[in-house]
Parts: sequence; C-alpha cells; structure tokens
Amino acid sequence: MNTSQLNVSISNVNISLLLFIINICFAFVLVFLERRNPTVTWAWLLVFMFVPVIGFLLYLLMGQDLRKKKLFKAKGEDDIKKLAERHAEKLKDGRVITLSPIILDDKDIINLHFENSRSLLTQNNHVTILADGQQKFDMLIDCIKNAQHHIHMEYYIIRNDVLGNQIRDLLAQRAREGIEVRLLYDGLGCRKLPRHFFRPITQAGGYAYEFYPPFFPYINIRVNYRNHRKIAIIDGETAFIGGFNIGDEYLGKIPKFGYWRDTHLMLSGDSVDYLQLRFMMDWQFAVSNQHIPPFAEEYFPPKKRVGNTNIQIVSSGPDSQWESIRQGFFKMITKAQKNIYIQTPYFVPDDSIAEALKIAALGGIDVKIMIPCKPDHPFVYWASTSYIGELLEAGAKAYTYMNGFLHSKAVMVDGRIASVGTANMDIRSFKVNFEVNAFIYDPNAVNDLEQIFINDLSYCREITKETYKDRSLVIKFKESVSRLVSPLL
Repeated sequence: MNTSQLNVSISNVNISLLLFIINICFAFVLVFLERRNPTVTWAWLLVFMFVPVIGFLLYLLMGQDLRKKKLFKAKGEDDIKKLAERHAEKLKDGRVITLSPIILDDKDIINLHFENSRSLLTQNNHVTILADGQQKFDMLIDCIKNAQHHIHMEYYIIRNDVLGNQIRDLLAQRAREGIEVRLLYDGLGCRKLPRHFFRPITQAGGYAYEFYPPFFPYINIRVNYRNHRKIAIIDGETAFIGGFNIGDEYLGKIPKFGYWRDTHLMLSGDSVDYLQLRFMMDWQFAVSNQHIPPFAEEYFPPKKRVGNTNIQIVSSGPDSQWESIRQGFFKMITKAQKNIYIQTPYFVPDDSIAEALKIAALGGIDVKIMIPCKPDHPFVYWASTSYIGELLEAGAKAYTYMNGFLHSKAVMVDGRIASVGTANMDIRSFKVNFEVNAFIYDPNAVNDLEQIFINDLSYCREITKETYKDRSLVIKFKESVSRLVSPLL
C-alpha cells in the first residue's frame, strides 16, 4: 500500500469514526434530553443507525417535539381565554348545559373535553351531514354568495384547478363587494400553488395568509407541524368542518382516486362560536399584523333557536397541552357497549388506542374499521394494514372501500356518540398536526352517520383472517418496514 492509499484509508476511518461519534451525540440528545415515548425514540435511533447524518437532518425537520418550546404560543391568547371564560359563565345559570337523560351517561367525556380543551357543550345546534363533495361545495359556495359581513376559511389543501379557481374568484368578488374575506392556507399542503394564486383576493381587499411556509428558504424545523384543519365560518352563523379540502379531486374528477368519499358537517347554532374561536386563534398566530377583535358582536352574533343537537368543538395540536382529540377517541372506545365504527384513510393508532380497540373486540363489542382500498401515502397504507391484522386476531372486522377513495374521518359508538372532523386515526393527527373535530352527542345525528357507514359497507371488500394471512411476502415486507417507522409517519 502506497502513502496515498494509506492516507485515503486513514481519512475513511476518521470519517467513519466522526459519523459514529455524531450519531452517539444525536442519540444522547434524543434519549436523555427529549424524554419521548420509547417507541418513537427507538424508531429514530434506527433512522440514525441506517442513515447517519441524513437521519439527524430528518430529525431536525420532522422529529423534534416542539410542544415544550414556546414556538406555538398563540397571539391574542389572552383575549381568547377571556372569551372562553365568558362562555363558561353561562354554565352557572344553566343556560348552556342541561344534561338530559340521553346524554347523562356521557357527562364524563363532556367534562374531559372541557378540562383538556376548554370546550363547552353546546346544545342549540342544527347539523347537516355532507357525505358527497358536490353537495358540500354547492352548500359552501351558496353560503359564500349570501354572506353579509365576513367569510373566514382555513384549509390544508387548495388546488390550482377548476374548483380552486372558482372559489378563489368568488372570494375575490365578495371582497370587492365589501365583505370581509380572510383565508388561511397551509404552507406545505399548498406548496404547489403559484405565488400569485391568491392575488385576486388581496387585490380586491381580502386577506390570504400562509400558515408555516415549509421552507425558509430551504429548511424549517417546524415543517412537520402542519395545519390540517378544514373549516369555514360565514357571518358567525354557519360553519363547515370535516375532511374535504378544496380541489377537483374532492369532486371525484381525478381518475387516480375516482369517487371521493368524505364526511363534512354544516353547522348552525352555538357550536359555530367555537369554530370562530378556533379560526381567530389560528389567524392571530399566523398573521402578526391582523388582529380580529374577539368580543365584537358581528363575529359572535346572538344565535336563534335552530335545534337541539349536542356538540363540542375540540381542537388539538402542538399548541395544546393535551392530545385532546386522541383522548376523546380513547374515551369513546372504552365507553362502548355495543359497537364501534371507524372510517379513516390512515389507521396508525398509538399503543393506547390499539390496545383499547383490541380489548373492546375481545370483549364482544362489534368493532368495524373501514380504510381505503388504494394508498395515497404508501408507507401509511401498509402501516395501516399491519395494525388491521392485529385487530382481526382480536375479533374486529375490517373493510377496504372499493368505490374510489375513502377520506372520511368519522368515529361512531353505540348510536350515541360520534366524532367528525379533520383528525385521522393516526399518530400524526394525535401528536403533530393542528386538528379540530366535532364531538356529537345526539342519537338522531349519530344514527344518520352510522347508516352512512352501513351503506358504505356495500361498496367494501372485507379483510378476513384468511385473506390477510394469504398476503404475499412482498406485502408482508412492506408492512414490516412501514410498521417499524409508523411512529414517524
């Protein structure tokens, strides 16, 4: 070996030693300083082991637990707390909560959501369930056209296509007519939009702001924390919440996905105030120079009597002390006595939810889980089927929706409690994304949601124990790898 080759060999050894030391340091930081869930910790340690340095860059982008840091402190938080306290005062004279026998058994979950997210039960509500994209957007567009004071919208994805341009242009028109228009969109979900896409709105006097630009300019340690909410509030009177984003695919016009099966709610009544609160908090967090007065009556007008559906609006995200929506799901599952129906595009539960579902199924509860038949995120899809396999062994039933793509995020229990919103049944929605769900305590509305679920079963193929065991070695390998990194998905 000549001197040149020897120097190269020494250099390679030095580089390897340096990478080893760097990985040890990264592991030390992760294990001893972050003090995270052991499952997540081991997943990241494996990433460090197999992709040194690059693994740590991924960790900086996607892995840090920023909840304990003060990056998510909402601007205007004190005003929002005051308004929540103002609503809470109504509890004292019984004008908000009167626990009827129908929901008396659910007072524990109602109290849970008050404690973990300061969400009051509202009882003066009317709910319209929207299970079809055309129906949802027809109603949203009609509400936008008839708005008298303001239009507040917050979406994870807005596409530069026919529907996206139609709604963008309609918002610009309403802004020119003097209506207050505020649009909040996620920086990563809308990363493919041209920079000038929202210019017609801003030129017309409206406002459109990005929530967390994903790259600044190339790297952003908050890139993993996305605003996954999809809500709209019109005049403080009508609100929309659910799974539909804005784009042609949600109308079933993209061949890759086919018919898009999703669930959205149109609400009127007191629950609208809590979606208005949610929007204001997100707006004030993302937009430093645009403060919306939170006590103004034009944003929180007195509500007419519209119905008697019981609803709590529950938010969770990196700005929350508690994983409120996950806690709500867990409580629903453990309270079940007859049945649990779940629709979700991504089924990657954490250990507590997975164990609760297994115990329910083993205890004779009718557990049915519906997922798509096709992946839009392959790793998440194969992780989902790996968890499904475990539940089949416990006696649960699972189905794949064959009539297009299933994106519905709905949980129904015993014909008594339901949750519909933006949160998937996965770790990302539980811990990382900004989400919001409506928890409904009303037999009529819940039965309607369950009937939609039952109707969807006619378009499904059941995943039986036999068919699951017969999957190929390739699929088993995909599941194993995806399951291994599922805490990071």
